[in-house]
Amino acid sequence: MKFKGYLLAAIAAATYGTNPAFALPLYADGMNPTSVLLFRYLLGLPILTLMMAWRRRQLTLRRHEVLPLAVLGIMMAISSLTLFEAYNHMNSGIASTLLFIYPVLVAVLMSFFFHERFRITTGICLLIMGAGLILLLRSETGFALSVTGCLLVLVSSLTYALYIVMTNVSKTVQGIPTLKLLFWQLAFGSTVFMTMIASGSQLTIPTHSAGWLNIVALSALPTVVSLSCTTLAIHTIGPTPTAIFGALEPVTAVILGVMLFDQSLTARELAGGLLIIIATTMIVAADPIDNALLRVRRMFPSLRKHIRS
Repeated sequence: MKFKGYLLAAIAAATYGTNPAFALPLYADGMNPTSVLLFRYLLGLPILTLMMAWRRRQLTLRRHEVLPLAVLGIMMAISSLTLFEAYNHMNSGIASTLLFIYPVLVAVLMSFFFHERFRITTGICLLIMGAGLILLLRSETGFALSVTGCLLVLVSSLTYALYIVMTNVSKTVQGIPTLKLLFWQLAFGSTVFMTMIASGSQLTIPTHSAGWLNIVALSALPTVVSLSCTTLAIHTIGPTPTAIFGALEPVTAVILGVMLFDQSLTARELAGGLLIIIATTMIVAADPIDNALLRVRRMFPSLRKHIRS
């Protein structure tokens, strides 16, 4: 069962990492982040509707389900919007990498507010993951980051961390089938972008057929597939391991950059990706590693007694 959760978390991270690959061509086509996300969310709805019809699921909500789903939808919309806006202020790969402070935020929130045990392995994985992200983040000329871009990514990370935690701790949310949950999250989230456009933000549309294909891909992969797998992974292995697996996203971004945009892959980036893979592998093997560390810890008192005697 846990292996399935780890696999779902890995798929969620890999598909979420495709965001820049589809969003940046739309920006080059003259679209703005608000419009891209509005079409992304709206086109996700018929995809989910077809999936629910095939599985004979109902869309109707009970009264007590409306508020938590509206909150989740709005948090997801804010997280998406601030990340996509950050792409306009910094390199998309750097923005995607900085986003992954959210596993730390999830671990802290679960530990301090919901009394989740902070495992030794979790701390080690976060340190290794952080080192890997720094290697992916640092350019050959050092750090040259936009303050506005960093603040936008920080807001995106915080709202996404809150989204993951709420998905895990809300009994109401846990009782809603995944497809129905995602449908209403996208429906409520799309109202954020509609409100912005009604308030004066310009509505832009793709000018080429390739642009519509990119929007459909955005709706399918980093939206429907990624969010479905994230929700299922949270319910299977918990929020902290799911969040740490999210660090595979910048690895995906680097790989896509090499394959699609003819970017070079440096030894530093390879080392960073390897550290992230090591960290996520350690999460899969967390139980035996924790047991081994505890056995070593228990040996010290007996060793001290042996030395004294």
